[in-house]
Amino acid sequence: MVYTLRGITAALFISISTVLWCTPLFLMGLVHFLFPINAFRSGLGRFMDRIIDGWVFSNRFMVQCLHITHIEKPPLLQELDRNHWNVVVCNHQSWTDILVLQNTLLGHIPPLKFFTKKALIYVPLLGIAMWLLGFPYVRRYSTAQLEKDPSLREHDRSATLKACHGFLQRPTSVLNFLEGTRYSNEKKLNQSSPYSHLLTPKTGGLGYVCDALDPHIDNIIDVTIVYPDGPPGFWAFLCGRCSRVYFQARRYPSPPVDRDGRKEWVDGLWREKDVEISRMLLQRPD
Repeated sequence: MVYTLRGITAALFISISTVLWCTPLFLMGLVHFLFPINAFRSGLGRFMDRIIDGWVFSNRFMVQCLHITHIEKPPLLQELDRNHWNVVVCNHQSWTDILVLQNTLLGHIPPLKFFTKKALIYVPLLGIAMWLLGFPYVRRYSTAQLEKDPSLREHDRSATLKACHGFLQRPTSVLNFLEGTRYSNEKKLNQSSPYSHLLTPKTGGLGYVCDALDPHIDNIIDVTIVYPDGPPGFWAFLCGRCSRVYFQARRYPSPPVDRDGRKEWVDGLWREKDVEISRMLLQRPD
């Protein structure tokens, strides 16, 4: 009963907070389109980013007040600041990952912008909000579709390049889940993934972002998230059934510019991450 009440309270809080923060965001978005002056738009964009900060801060306040979970924060956070461009890569297990990343990185780097499925634009309030904020909307094509029509790859590339053009106006953090989908044992078997805890990473989206933002990228921040009791669903997380989250972060320079070199770099990164996850799962709470 306690878990259910906590989940209902958290869900109501997020819903009300979303409405409150989306209202000024939509007004700023309207002004953004009515006054197409670059200098004015740049300042307005910074204000819109502050709205993201406010929404994320509200959610973090809710997580702390309701004692939903404890996130272990890495020392690297103290070395970061909001005045640099970052590409954040992370393993992906649950929609909860977004909330954990936003909660932990708030104030240390510019607000996260991430790739999202085209269909999510129809989600009430959040879909339009992400569109106004310049989140890259991408489609998901099967291997068979891409083999039949290779030109479909250009859709996501064009969307990414367009979004990244806006990211050049001010320091931004672009989040990329390299696995392209949430982890499951079934997906791991279907892919014949060589990793114990990860799916096979894809480098296409990362390549688009690095090419578009080069030479602005200051850091590649590799984040590893581990749920010691198993990845929770979003509702289970809100109910407080995930008491602890392990969060590790490392900083790297930009990867190689050529496709083969970038793939080799990502494969090495993923091997290290796989070992790190095994180590983290052996940890015991204090």
